[in-house]
Amino acid sequence: MTSELERIKILEGKIGQVVDHIHKLTTENEKLRQQIKEFRTEKKDFEESTRKIARMDEEMKKYDGERELLKGKIEAIIGEIDKLGL
Repeated sequence: MTSELERIKILEGKIGQVVDHIHKLTTENEKLRQQIKEFRTEKKDFEESTRKIARMDEEMKKYDGERELLKGKIEAIIGEIDKLGL
């Protein structure tokens, strides 16, 4: 009879360990879910920043082209003025 009581106590101890382990895993799982949520938010912010940078890069290329066009026109005007001897 003592043997069976000891076995029940051992079983209770093991069940307690399983419950503790499940609690730890549940806590860890919640932390991981929160990290995933944060990473998704950071990813969304990063993607938006990437799109903004791409738009700014396109604008910069456009302005560089316009600047080169204006530079050519100004040089042509200066050339015409030089022809006048002024």
